[in-house]
Amino acid sequence: MNEYLIEKNRMMGGIQKVYKFPNGYGASVIQHKGSYGYVKGQWEVAVLHEGQLCYSTPITHDVIGHLNDPEVDNILRQIKRLWKKLKEVQWVL
Repeated sequence: MNEYLIEKNRMMGGIQKVYKFPNGYGASVIQHKGSYGYVKGQWEVAVLHEGQLCYSTPITHDVIGHLNDPEVDNILRQIKRLWKKLKEVQWVL
């Protein structure tokens, strides 16, 4: 997955890795004092679409925390395989 890694940042006493895939999706993978699993050296993943947080995928409707390295790689592969987002979801109340 390193070929899709576009940024590595220091953040809140930890690290953020940002991935971008050809389908327009990507991921923010973090491990810092505010992330789920930080105390145990685990990772948190957020799905991105066109660089923005995306909470409407079949993978998750939130962030996914408490992940080890193989679990992060598995989620990144799932994100890479997502279909391109064709239109925004519009909510009707």
